[in-house]
Amino acid sequence: MDDAIWDLPVRGSLPAAPDPALVAGLSRISSATACAKLHAQGIRRTFIEGPRPIAPGQKLAGRVRTLQFMPQREDIASGLGQEYVERHTALWHVLEDIRPGDVLVVQAYGSAYTGCFGDMLVRYFKRRGGAGIVVDGRIRDLPRVSGLGVPIWCTGATPHYASQAELFPWAYDVPVAVGGSLALPGDLCVADDDGAVVVPLRRAASVLDAAADHEQWELFSRGRIEEGATLSDYYPLTPETRAEFERWRDVKESQ
Repeated sequence: MDDAIWDLPVRGSLPAAPDPALVAGLSRISSATACAKLHAQGIRRTFIEGPRPIAPGQKLAGRVRTLQFMPQREDIASGLGQEYVERHTALWHVLEDIRPGDVLVVQAYGSAYTGCFGDMLVRYFKRRGGAGIVVDGRIRDLPRVSGLGVPIWCTGATPHYASQAELFPWAYDVPVAVGGSLALPGDLCVADDDGAVVVPLRRAASVLDAAADHEQWELFSRGRIEEGATLSDYYPLTPETRAEFERWRDVKESQ
C-alpha cells in the first residue's frame, strides 16, 4: 500500500478500562434483562440483530473493542495477496492490541462472503485474553474455531478469508454499526443465547441497579405462578403484589 491515497488502518480512541466490578455485575444478568432495562431508560436500539452463538450456553460481558470493514475499492485496498496484505490492516492491528476481557464487535454488513475470523486469528485472540467476539457477518474454519472455546456470535460460516470478497478491514476503535445498533469503543456488551446487547458505559450502573430489582421480583412472581396465582396479578406486579413482594424480599434479606 505504498501508493495508497488513504492512510490505513484508521484508528480511533479507546476510553479507559471499565470498573471490573461493573463488568462482573453485568456478567450475572441476561441480555434480555439488559435490553429491557435500557429500553425503560429510552435507549431502544441495543440488540445486535443477526449474530447468533456458535454454541449453546455461551455467555459474556466485557468492554467493547470495535473493528470496521468497509467496501473494497481497488485503488485504495483490495484482497489481493491475502494474509500478506491483511496483516497490515485494522484486523491484525486490533488483534495485536486486544486486552484481557475485551469483546471484539465487528461491522461486516451481514456479508455472507467475508470470513472475518478463522482458526489462527481466533486462537491468537484467545491467547491475548479476549472475552469473546460478536460479528455482524461470518467466520471460517468453524469446526476448529468451535473447539477453541471462545464465545462467538456470528451470522454463519463461509470458506472465504477476510478480504476475499467485497469488504476490507478498514478501521478499529471507531464507532461501528452492527445489526442495526451503534457500538462505541469502551461501551460494554452482554451476550447469551438470546443474542448480544450493547450497554452504553454511562448506563451500565443504572442497568445493574434496575436488573437486581427486576430479577428478584421475577423470582418471587415465578414462585407465585407455580403455586397457581393469576398471571396478571404477578407479571408484571400490581401495586398490591408489589407490596407483597417487598415484604417477601425483606424476609429473605433478614434470613
